[in-house]
Amino acid sequence: MSDILFMQSNRERKKEIPNKNKSSPKRTTIILEEDERNFIDTLIREGKEPGIKPLISKMLDIYRSMMIYDWRYPGEYYCGISRIAFMNIELANILIQNIPSEKRLEVGKKMGEATKVSMEATLGIQTTSREKWPEVFKRLRVQGFGDFYIKDKYILIKAPFINEPEIWFGFLEGLFGIELDVKSATPPFVFELKSAPGT
Repeated sequence: MSDILFMQSNRERKKEIPNKNKSSPKRTTIILEEDERNFIDTLIREGKEPGIKPLISKMLDIYRSMMIYDWRYPGEYYCGISRIAFMNIELANILIQNIPSEKRLEVGKKMGEATKVSMEATLGIQTTSREKWPEVFKRLRVQGFGDFYIKDKYILIKAPFINEPEIWFGFLEGLFGIELDVKSATPPFVFELKSAPGT
């Protein structure tokens, strides 16, 4: 009986001892300027951010997701071979509205093909492989293109930054090497897959 009690107490003691092999988080001290700290405090006070730690984690996630490894701050940000610009949507719409309607599909297709080359060269993502589409959709979402979803044979775009379906129609065909049918002329856009990639 004493052996059993000894074994049980020994087992309980083992549970209490923390795992030595687990690496504990490293502490880092960041010294902020007064205006930086005031700005962060304002974000937290207004409920835009829950705290400093989550804010820094979010910033690092954005940094990784957007691949801001070659950011010549301010004003020049490269994602591999492509230079990215933070652009006002109204300016993009002015450019698009001045493209003749019969040319929008062709322009969209060229945009999609250029994005395909950029993603393949920079990220190694074969956009014509349907298994890779979630990665492609994530990149497009991170860069502000909108929210992309695939359900069976339909591609859905919510909150697109361009409101012309012909542009998206051509863009998706050029990016994925597919044929589509347009199912809605206003956002959210719905496109039906007519052919698989590469056929």
